[in-house]
Amino acid sequence: MSKEDKFSQDFSEFDSYQFGHYDKVKHIASTGKGISRDVVTKISELKNEPGWMTDIRLKAYEVFEKKPMPSWGPDLKEIKFEDFTYFIRSTEKESDQWDDMPKEILETFDKLGIPEAEKKFLAGASAQYESEAVYHKLNEELGREGVVFLTMDQAVKDEPDLVKKYFGSVIPASDNKFSALNTAVWSGGSFIYVPPGVEVSTPLQTYFRINEEEFGQFERTLIIADKGAKVVYNEGCSAPKWAKSSLHAAVVELVALEDSRIDYQTIQNWYKNIYNLVTKRAKAEKNATVTWLDINVGSRITIKYPSVMMMGEGARGEVQSIAFANEEQLQDSGAKMIHGAPNTTSVVTSKSISKGTGRSSYRGLIKVLKGAKNSSCRVECDALLINEESRTDTYPVMDIAEDETQIAHEASVSKVNEDQIFYLQSRGIPEIDAMKMVVNGFLEPMVKKLPLEYSVEFQRLVELELEGSVG
Repeated sequence: MSKEDKFSQDFSEFDSYQFGHYDKVKHIASTGKGISRDVVTKISELKNEPGWMTDIRLKAYEVFEKKPMPSWGPDLKEIKFEDFTYFIRSTEKESDQWDDMPKEILETFDKLGIPEAEKKFLAGASAQYESEAVYHKLNEELGREGVVFLTMDQAVKDEPDLVKKYFGSVIPASDNKFSALNTAVWSGGSFIYVPPGVEVSTPLQTYFRINEEEFGQFERTLIIADKGAKVVYNEGCSAPKWAKSSLHAAVVELVALEDSRIDYQTIQNWYKNIYNLVTKRAKAEKNATVTWLDINVGSRITIKYPSVMMMGEGARGEVQSIAFANEEQLQDSGAKMIHGAPNTTSVVTSKSISKGTGRSSYRGLIKVLKGAKNSSCRVECDALLINEESRTDTYPVMDIAEDETQIAHEASVSKVNEDQIFYLQSRGIPEIDAMKMVVNGFLEPMVKKLPLEYSVEFQRLVELELEGSVG
């Protein structure tokens, strides 16, 4: 066994998963396995939705049936749509008090640290279990300022004009097969509207938990920052250890109006039975800024490319991503930046680690439309390979239709340096601790840029993945 492979073997604690417990929860309602027009209608009926939303769902289902599976990326042929349950209701109603939830569900979120995070760091919190939110609450002061923070289900009833205007405006059902599926069977997710000039500097957060095996979770999130508004939003997710696969196919739409700012921060921590196939896109108007922070750990396959369409002059987009591909995992992530107006700026920074048979891929698109003069974009991709079997790939696409632009792409791939390990060992540091230090050093330039108050979930992931403190 080579020294490099031995490092990989000793580093096996990366493969542990802290949030894999399963809860025995009695369901209030379920559509059973399989997807059909009747299932789509049943979901809408269970939610007591207005007819216009039912029509949106049924039209999207027709698109889903006709759309082929994506063929340009990871192999998804093992996905059998008839094997999943598309809607499960776990509680009678959403609560704004943690203690009002069923004991089994409350214990789950206690283990994840969500109630404690809300007390310390958050201006509002929502917790989704299977298909619907079981807890949701907004800071009263923000409510008085006109901030709307609802579950997407409630927003359909309480904010129909805003939902009708913006739902599907950034990501139409026809965008891809999984956006069509989400539009047909969506359930839960968050709706946020921030009025002109209002700043939500303390994060709002939603945590998504899948409990059942062979289940499909399809939350729908829509965030609108009006002129001059600012908002920070966090999301996290986890699931139990199951042998059979589940499907997570969310859609996230961000609308940043003139001079506004949206910071969207994701911590994906699925177990390795989850197909994580997500569509996330933002539209930024004049002088607006949208940033995505995307941390991907776990899942069997992740396909996720946060996107910013900069359609107003002076708009800015940024994506920072960290991906860790462990044994038999594929992290296919990246970014899409569309420059549709003059003087727009984008930055993409990607860090990935591959271990064992894990494979990480950066897949990116930089598109500059005709007339988007003086646009600039910088892409930086760095990958670290732990052993010989691990793999990383980069698939950059540049589509430039304007001469007056500045585009830069930089990529690097490195392996764990045995000389570094030997040097650290010569100073009395054990092999495994030396390896952790190398990985920590690789991620440090990005980690140190993250908000200190980001969330308890992120802090735990850093500890688990960089320090190896797995329990």
